[in-house]
Amino acid sequence: MEPAYLSLSRAELEGRVEELRAKLRDCDLCPLKCGVNRLSGEKGRCNSSEELLVSSVAPHHGEERPLVGGYGSGTVFLSNCNLGCVYCQNYELSQLGRGREMTAGEVSEGMLELQFRGCHNVNWVSPTHFVPQLVAALFKAIDGGLEIPVVYNSGGYDSLETLKLLDGIVDIYMPDMKYASNEFGQEYSGVPDYWEVNKRAVKEMYRQVGDLKVDDSGVARQGLLIRHLVLPEGVAGTEKVLRFIGEEVPCNSYVNVMDQYRPCWNASEYEKLDRPITGPEFRRAVDLARELGLDRGL
Repeated sequence: MEPAYLSLSRAELEGRVEELRAKLRDCDLCPLKCGVNRLSGEKGRCNSSEELLVSSVAPHHGEERPLVGGYGSGTVFLSNCNLGCVYCQNYELSQLGRGREMTAGEVSEGMLELQFRGCHNVNWVSPTHFVPQLVAALFKAIDGGLEIPVVYNSGGYDSLETLKLLDGIVDIYMPDMKYASNEFGQEYSGVPDYWEVNKRAVKEMYRQVGDLKVDDSGVARQGLLIRHLVLPEGVAGTEKVLRFIGEEVPCNSYVNVMDQYRPCWNASEYEKLDRPITGPEFRRAVDLARELGLDRGL
């Protein structure tokens, strides 16, 4: 199965790049719709202007099994974020913006190097606020011979309009489903409508790529993977999230229920988040996922 983007014409890809870049002028790339002109250097909530800010481009072996395979997932870790999660484990990148400016050409070369090193995919990590620049880099990489799947690995707070411009470009979507509550989304990630936006985004992602498809070696080629981090005190609304997936997204979806929450960044300032999760909290989440048939990622 060849990557979806190879079936698009040059004219179609060029058109997508232009449409996405135009969104930076009065920025509405994500649901926050800050309206700043990033092309003139203004910065919105994501603290980013036009320049790509990248933390690292490297093979990574800590992602989900279907992405890692034998040679790793080719991660492009972007700096900054459109979410302000108070417990972010990568806060140096997402909140403090550590990274270096790279041109689309440099990122393109990085993608090709990842392919040369045997990585099974190009994995854009936290791409929401840099979609136009990444698609421009992909366009250049295709000319250089890129032919591995593209993974869109996001916090799940994504605009439908932007996602639709990625239809036929992204092969694998891997969104978070962080909360089943707009209230907690506001309190802990600083956005007013996380749950409503997240549900729509995940359904659109599934519409585009469908169930997870793997090759004979178990490596993902296309489809949807969903991540859900169990949070203490029921903050993540795990049962509601899993029931949504089971009822609104086909039950053979790949869901990774994660147990690695630890208080990071500013989490100690919030009573409900100021401890790791317990074994029973995690086991209840896993048991429910299995009851609902969401056990491909367990």
